[in-house]
Amino acid sequence: MLVLLIEKYEEKAWAISEPDPIEAIKLRMEQMHLKQQDLVPYIENKSKVSEVLNRKVGLSLNMIYNLAKGLHLPLEVLLQPVRKMKVG
Repeated sequence: MLVLLIEKYEEKAWAISEPDPIEAIKLRMEQMHLKQQDLVPYIENKSKVSEVLNRKVGLSLNMIYNLAKGLHLPLEVLLQPVRKMKVG
């Protein structure tokens, strides 16, 4: 019984959520030493890359597929809702 209580507590207190898709992309860019222009093959064009990374537009299914394949990111991460940036 004690083990079940501890597991329930850990699930609530220490839950690990999937990372934000944009943060995951930025982290992978850093790991792979990529610049925004390096994402153009996966995201239509340079201006669209900027809009995606600045959270002005969402990821399309085509972008998600291309980024998952090209940057070796799990689809589950890229399919998460993008968190809006806090202003101020």
